[in-house]
Amino acid sequence: FGSRHLVSKQPKFTSLGIIVLSTMQVTALILALMMSSASAVDESKGQVAANPIRRVVNLLQDMQKKVEAEGKKEKELFEKFMCYCKNGATELEAAVGAAGNKVPKLESSLAGAEALQDQLVKDAATAKLAVADAKQAMAKATGLREKENTIFEKDSADYEANIAALKKAIAAIESGMAGKFLQTRSSTLMALQQLAINRDMSSADRDMLSAFLAQGTGYAPRSGDIVGILKQLLETMEKELADMTAAEEKAVKDFDLLIAAKNKELDANTNAIESKTERWAELGLEIVELKEDLDDTKKALGENQVFLAEIAKSCSTKEEEWNQRCKVRAEEMLAIGETIKILNDDDALDLFKKTLP
Repeated sequence: FGSRHLVSKQPKFTSLGIIVLSTMQVTALILALMMSSASAVDESKGQVAANPIRRVVNLLQDMQKKVEAEGKKEKELFEKFMCYCKNGATELEAAVGAAGNKVPKLESSLAGAEALQDQLVKDAATAKLAVADAKQAMAKATGLREKENTIFEKDSADYEANIAALKKAIAAIESGMAGKFLQTRSSTLMALQQLAINRDMSSADRDMLSAFLAQGTGYAPRSGDIVGILKQLLETMEKELADMTAAEEKAVKDFDLLIAAKNKELDANTNAIESKTERWAELGLEIVELKEDLDDTKKALGENQVFLAEIAKSCSTKEEEWNQRCKVRAEEMLAIGETIKILNDDDALDLFKKTLP
């Protein structure tokens, strides 16, 4: 066991600061210690020479216990770390998976919200056009109705005046007062003269009626024919007035229905504009929130993916280091155990005695 054995093979150092020696190296080191201590030992008899070996064995046994305790403590720390690797990685993988599923859903929701917002703008614009069209239609219908009503009021008043004149003339002729009626030159006579000119009738009737109205005095011998012509005019004009009045009433009813429908349409489109504008504003806030959520989710996803990769790498490295450390410790324990065995052997005692001077 010369000193060349200590130089030729360099010792290894673990994280615990323990020198990893082979059995031969440990034995050689111990023998060197023994020889150095033997010079200080009293050479009294064989019992004294055994004391250094026992002291070294005790030292090695203490070292063995310390290595075992440190190994146990380090194993606990390693197991805790690996537990963190497993649980932390599981939690991160779940978070990454959840974020990975959430991102496309958020993107889909965002695209849908933006598309709906664009559609609401178009719908609101359409509703505004419908409101403008309804107002324009109402204004146009109102103007036409007023114009038609003005015409009706004038025409119906003319008809009523002419009908009244016809009735008055017929009554005067039938009561034998035709001459007096013709002499008055009243508004009634003037109305009848206009009717004789403007109304649609046969030439014979027009000539007869005009001749009758033109005579200023005397009794009209053919007043019966005149009364028949006047009554025919009266009947025709009363029917025309009734038709005119019915048409006006229908026009009023149709106008009221149109206005009611347009008002309903106007209210519906106005409400639509308000609701779509309100919904558009709500969507604006939702879009902002969706964008923020999407951005945060993507950032968290990226960070978790990087962290997960780092954990996987760190845990893999730590496991490799642990395996190497366990191998080194096993070598240490083996070397110490074999050294103790050698020192406890009888041959070791003889070897020690031979080294004494």
